[in-house]
Amino acid sequence: MATTLAPVDSREVVRCDHCLLVQFRTQNNNCRRCHASLDEEEPEPVQATPAPIMMPMPGTSLGHLNLAASIRSLRLRNGLSQRQLAGRMAVPRTYVSKIENEKATPTLSSLERLARALEVTVPELLSGGERSRQEEISELVKDQFVAELLPFVSQLNGMQMSSILTQVRDLTLRPRRSA
Repeated sequence: MATTLAPVDSREVVRCDHCLLVQFRTQNNNCRRCHASLDEEEPEPVQATPAPIMMPMPGTSLGHLNLAASIRSLRLRNGLSQRQLAGRMAVPRTYVSKIENEKATPTLSSLERLARALEVTVPELLSGGERSRQEEISELVKDQFVAELLPFVSQLNGMQMSSILTQVRDLTLRPRRSA
């Protein structure tokens, strides 16, 4: 929610009631700092009868229904900015933003480009790229290095695990030179 201050050059200046940032009203009506909605909250209408409970169709889950959140989570998991993802898709950054903010619905060809850019399949994109823990574990165990470590991990105590983890981090951040 925002407080309207004064129009400047036909642009509305508002203050976010959440973080108090004074700013021009954005196209998506979200605060630039805290991303809270700048729209005035409308009180929910009082209903005489309770609203029907929406149940997912058999064989689907609620995760399939939120494509925008799925795309955002996959983008962030890959460490990409909206600009980087848009570059991989050869579309404007604003298009990615509109998709993530549910202001635009991607076409089938855009879904294919999104999936390719995020290195997932279209079905994985639609499901949020969620893999089961068992799938992640089996993929990790296929790695030869991890497979060789597994028999020893159960024999380590917390201090030893922490020490090894620190050493691995140091090796990746500052590779040692070989003689």
